[in-house]
Amino acid sequence: MNQFYYDAVTTMEQKGVDDEYIQGWQCGFLQNPKREEQRLTEAYEAGYADGEEKNTDNFANWVNT
Repeated sequence: MNQFYYDAVTTMEQKGVDDEYIQGWQCGFLQNPKREEQRLTEAYEAGYADGEEKNTDNFANWVNT
């Protein structure tokens, strides 16, 4: 596992990012297929898109308050 992936996931977990977003980000980053349609959520899909792009700029939008 590369350090960027580990650091990004650790940071998201520490900052309280929505679990759905984190799971989506991980799947997108690792280029896993998306979940089946009935299990998709807005947070998951946003995370998936950012993970595909290796983008960590948007996860603050998904912090649980």
